[in-house]
Amino acid sequence: MKLDSLEDVFVHQLNDLYSAEDQLVEALPKMAKAASTEELKQAFEHHLQETRDHRDRIQEIFGQLGRRRSDEECKAMKGLIEEGEEIVETGGGDPAAKDAALVAAAQRVEHYEIAAYGTARTLAGELGHDDAKDLLDQTLDEESDADKLLTKIATGGMMKSGLNEKAK
Repeated sequence: MKLDSLEDVFVHQLNDLYSAEDQLVEALPKMAKAASTEELKQAFEHHLQETRDHRDRIQEIFGQLGRRRSDEECKAMKGLIEEGEEIVETGGGDPAAKDAALVAAAQRVEHYEIAAYGTARTLAGELGHDDAKDLLDQTLDEESDADKLLTKIATGGMMKSGLNEKAK
């Protein structure tokens, strides 16, 4: 990796995000399968499709820039996914507790992505890559929505007790 300019930093961020999304495409089906509630399964399955779209948007940005992706691996996402896989593989008698742990792992992923997409969007704006900024902003909104949905599932929204209450 070479960081001689903001453009280099931007391209590095895009490569990192592409790798992160690519790793999530593999991890989300496992998390959906491990979830015990239909609402959580559906949230993971819905976010899987969004994740594929996010990856496609990053590829589109590379095309706009006339750049090619590198094979960089997002080490942060690899670690977050490894933590999530530990939860997927963990036994136990309380499905609500496992679902709460899955939500916690998924929210750590979402918070990482929100930070990374926020940085990339800001760099795109600074560099005058307005189309890329718009695509990154769209993805950032979807990542924030996914985080809010996970919070709603965990807390149960306004009308019912959530996973965290059931896991007590």
